[in-house]
Amino acid sequence: MSWLASDTGFPLRHAFWLETVLHDRARQLSYAILLMAVMSALLPWGPIRHLSRLQRFEAISGSLLALLAVNLMKSSSQTSCPWDLEAFGGVAHYVSHWQWFTADGGPGRCFPGGHASTGFAFLALAWPWLESPRAGDRRIGRCVLATFVVAGVLFGVAQTLRGAHYPSHTLWTALICWAVTWAWHRSSVFLMEKVQ
Repeated sequence: MSWLASDTGFPLRHAFWLETVLHDRARQLSYAILLMAVMSALLPWGPIRHLSRLQRFEAISGSLLALLAVNLMKSSSQTSCPWDLEAFGGVAHYVSHWQWFTADGGPGRCFPGGHASTGFAFLALAWPWLESPRAGDRRIGRCVLATFVVAGVLFGVAQTLRGAHYPSHTLWTALICWAVTWAWHRSSVFLMEKVQ
């Protein structure tokens, strides 16, 4: 982070493309995508019709569970953002984000990366298609997966450049979202097999 800032802070913290476009507008876009996913689950169209009602519910609820998991971890985290550190003009001192109950003197609530999760949580939309017997559906699944991995990385990089998160926060957020959405998908597949 010292490559991106000085003792007076992060010069890109309020850069238009990073703050307005890749933070504020991207968050609004993620809300719109979630709303469109919910509407598509209720009124399926196009390739979404190839998914069962349960698969559509699984994809949306998996995304919501990933967002919830990240937000719950974030709300209990004592880790402050890089821009809050003394080294960069803040008041906090560095403490590893894995020292859960060790306060760093700052506001905390910075780990994992909430903004990156608005991309990575949508990995749940890809899992049902990726396991489809149809080659076209698997291709859609790969496109959905790639889109939201790229979105999560892009949002995470934007926040790192602004001083809001360490690069490791983005990586851990990706892992958390992947684990939650994959576990939810596997449990849904298991339940569907039991019901049939």
